[in-house]
Amino acid sequence: MATTPDGGPAPAGLSPDPLSPEPVASPDMASPDMASPDMASPAPVSPDLVVGEDGLARPVWAAADPLLREYYDTEWGVPIRDERGMFEKLSLEAFQSGLSWLTILRKRPAFRAAFDGFVPDRVADYTEADVARLLTDPGIVRNRRKIEATIANARATVALRERGGLVELVWSFRPADTPAPRTLAEAPTRSAESEALARALRREGFVFVGPTTMYALMESVGVVDTHLVGSHRRGSSGVWS
Repeated sequence: MATTPDGGPAPAGLSPDPLSPEPVASPDMASPDMASPDMASPAPVSPDLVVGEDGLARPVWAAADPLLREYYDTEWGVPIRDERGMFEKLSLEAFQSGLSWLTILRKRPAFRAAFDGFVPDRVADYTEADVARLLTDPGIVRNRRKIEATIANARATVALRERGGLVELVWSFRPADTPAPRTLAEAPTRSAESEALARALRREGFVFVGPTTMYALMESVGVVDTHLVGSHRRGSSGVWS
């Protein structure tokens, strides 16, 4: 999720992940369903880019809400190379399955408080009492399967340290080239690398890691750059020129 970041219907080209427990979508595959001052004038390069009042071009989904715009400008596609940050991204991508990314962003402070800042060692020690606690927390997504998956993935993250660690594993699937989409429809939702990453993570005991979810993770942490050509963020990660 297949909804857009602002909760609207999914655009053409978005498909459920047959290997993931629920449909998943990447934030960059969204289209807003409400007007915004930032959407007043279209960008010249792509119909899916808009120029904001600051003169910067962003995809339409990032212009739909101030929180999405801040996330796009400061986080999405920025390389993550620390274990806690990677585990948090992996966990939130799983919780976002079937929901809008905007919902997850709004709940992220509550998620961090509820899951001890997504420190893997702490979450790995959770018991059934913690599951019960989380299921009563109105600030997060109260889905037992996703909560239990987060705990299982924390334990898998800790165990994976003996074989290089989660960060090294995710980055080992960086492709030789990155896509250069000019429209949202051209942006991939999965790849051979995301399929291989999903398989590798499952072998290590991770769950809720289908190939579409993993492609969204790869986009989010900078392993691939699917910023639209013409966006002010294209090529800004330092990983891809």
